[in-house]
Amino acid sequence: MLDVHVRLAWPGFSLEVDEQLPARGVTALFGHSGSGKTTLLRCIAGLERAGQGRLSFNGEVWQDAETWVPTHRRPIGYVFQEASLFPHLSVLGNLRYGQKRSRRANPGARDTRFRLEQAVELLGIDHLLERRPAALSGGERQRVGMARALAVSPRLLLMDEPLAALDLARKQEVLPYLERLHDELEIPIIYVSHAPDEVARLADHLVVMDGGRVRRAGPLNAVLSMLDLPIRLGEDAGVVLDATVVERDERWHLLRLCCGDASLWVRDTGAALGDHVRVRILARDVSIARAHTEGSSILNSLPARVESIGDEDHPALALVRLDFGGGTLLARVTRRSAAQLELAPGDAVWIQIKAAALL
Repeated sequence: MLDVHVRLAWPGFSLEVDEQLPARGVTALFGHSGSGKTTLLRCIAGLERAGQGRLSFNGEVWQDAETWVPTHRRPIGYVFQEASLFPHLSVLGNLRYGQKRSRRANPGARDTRFRLEQAVELLGIDHLLERRPAALSGGERQRVGMARALAVSPRLLLMDEPLAALDLARKQEVLPYLERLHDELEIPIIYVSHAPDEVARLADHLVVMDGGRVRRAGPLNAVLSMLDLPIRLGEDAGVVLDATVVERDERWHLLRLCCGDASLWVRDTGAALGDHVRVRILARDVSIARAHTEGSSILNSLPARVESIGDEDHPALALVRLDFGGGTLLARVTRRSAAQLELAPGDAVWIQIKAAALL
């Protein structure tokens, strides 16, 4: 468990956080620019010293009224927005330099040789080891930066918007490697982002920040499905469900996923039968009907129940929270449609989700 109780005040900005973050999986610090995400991460790393507070990791105190553990003594790896590699060193030289600094700062630390080899394999950079940073693409440099952070055998990995400086193509190149870190490492990760798609793919626990405060926190889907989420996601509003691949339709290149008691058809992404996957369902892709519809192009038609109805930014729209056999969904509908259907909490309805829209 990461216990964070910090107070920090600057002219025009203050950070006040009292939160317990899980020491497992990926915790995303999410919010608009200026919400305090990076400042909180820097406090955890020891790069900012909060005027008041207490910070501990799995019972080990890093800051309180009498204790201050400097950054180089904290068992962390830190990935910045820019990899900032030494241009005169090869990729391998950059990785080994980070290890040397870690061993000097923590002479009692365990051997890091295996961690370096594992980091190189996980991030797919073995063919880059002899190159200089100038010969790397943006995505390759960022992967090397991640490997450097892992090579010091951290017990906590901190990532400050590692994809923010990349274009869309390089971002899509790096995301699968971040998913590998999520799936294969036992090291907890604190991940700063303002991009809903990154959070949906990577996070297990979500902390929503605004104005230097934590506004909502909890398991990913529990937070994403809140109608009173203080940060309006607009076209990115939606949920993320855990599912299992149970059937492949080879003729039509589709997969059938099992989400609790419900099934969903999605595009075939190459996942194997039995694989555990995530499916992201955006509110804009969910429609509501009073009865089951026959003869539709929409493959996914499921019974559901209206839990609540909330406001959207535009007065013409409403956001409907729905319970179905696989969990909780959101649907964006017009106020006119909601009125015509006479939607109210507790109503039994049918939801329709286009297979082509699911991610």
